[in-house]
Amino acid sequence: MTRTIIIHRAPLLTLWAAVVAQRLGFDWKEALTLGRAVAGLNTYSKGVSLGLFTPAPKSVKEQKTTLKAGATLHVDLLHRAVPVQHTPGGFRALSKDHPVNPDSVTRYLESKFGDALDDATSAMKTLALSMTPKELAAEAYELYEKFRPSVPAGVSGWGAAGKVDLYRIIALADAD
Repeated sequence: MTRTIIIHRAPLLTLWAAVVAQRLGFDWKEALTLGRAVAGLNTYSKGVSLGLFTPAPKSVKEQKTTLKAGATLHVDLLHRAVPVQHTPGGFRALSKDHPVNPDSVTRYLESKFGDALDDATSAMKTLALSMTPKELAAEAYELYEKFRPSVPAGVSGWGAAGKVDLYRIIALADAD
């Protein structure tokens, strides 16, 4: 197993959120889309806090249309309310009101993790399986904070990669 990897936080959070979602009962394709959405919501929130993005509220009319349609519901994952929609392929997280394609998430993770994807997934699954689904749902984000890479605070850390110790992730499973 690879011991350490150098990676940005967004793909790491995407994979972790997908592993958590699968442990909570979603199939892998559903979980991938949820993971991508959580990372996107987290990135956007951080960008707003750094002044890099200015949030644009939806119009009241758009919100009413969405609610009337009844096609969208929210899944709580890593303290984020992820909008999801039921599609012929199963639940899919939404990004800009469109279902996320799980194949694109797979390609994204493969490009970011490279040969370490299987090892990282295995380490994260070990951690996820060390807890009951209820415990994991409550503690997943706090666990991520314990193994995510350290990057400089503020704008200087935006998009920076850092070192992740996969053995640390497995050790968290033994600690719980």
